Amino acid sequence: MIHSVTPASGDAYITLLGRSTWALVNAYHAVLREKGLRPERVSIVTEEPYAQEASTAAEAIGIVSEGYGFVPAIGVEILPEADFVRAGQTIRSLAQDLIRQGFCVAIDITSGRKVTVAGALIAVSLAGLDIRHIYYLAMQNTDDVAKPYMMIPHQVQRIRDIMEDAGARE
Repeated sequence: MIHSVTPASGDAYITLLGRSTWALVNAYHAVLREKGLRPERVSIVTEEPYAQEASTAAEAIGIVSEGYGFVPAIGVEILPEADFVRAGQTIRSLAQDLIRQGFCVAIDITSGRKVTVAGALIAVSLAGLDIRHIYYLAMQNTDDVAKPYMMIPHQVQRIRDIMEDAGARE
């Protein structure tokens, strides 16, 4: 007998880790606080030179999530450095799998390097994937921002949803 699979109905969050772990963690914190997202799954995608920071980022995401009363499953994907095509393929495949499972997918590009961000956004766009949110934590300046989100003055940072800003989401 084959049992039907009940699709997920929650959120999944794909975040790109580049040079700044603080940028990744602070953007995640801002999304939880300002946008109310509570992802069931978080995927950290990074390039080989930054892979050693992925465990720190995963631990920080776990701590921030617990502060909001939930515990997501956290995974890490490591890409070769500066491989635009591989970045796009990996993120497209990850997003497709999550969407097939019934998740609403958000991508955070704040900490990602340009090649990873471009690869990701072009690949999901060409694939016609229903990405619900593309988040970016905009900073008025980058002086003294390597610290927790709540310690940075609110007026110098703003979480943006590119999909909302472009009128793609209400």
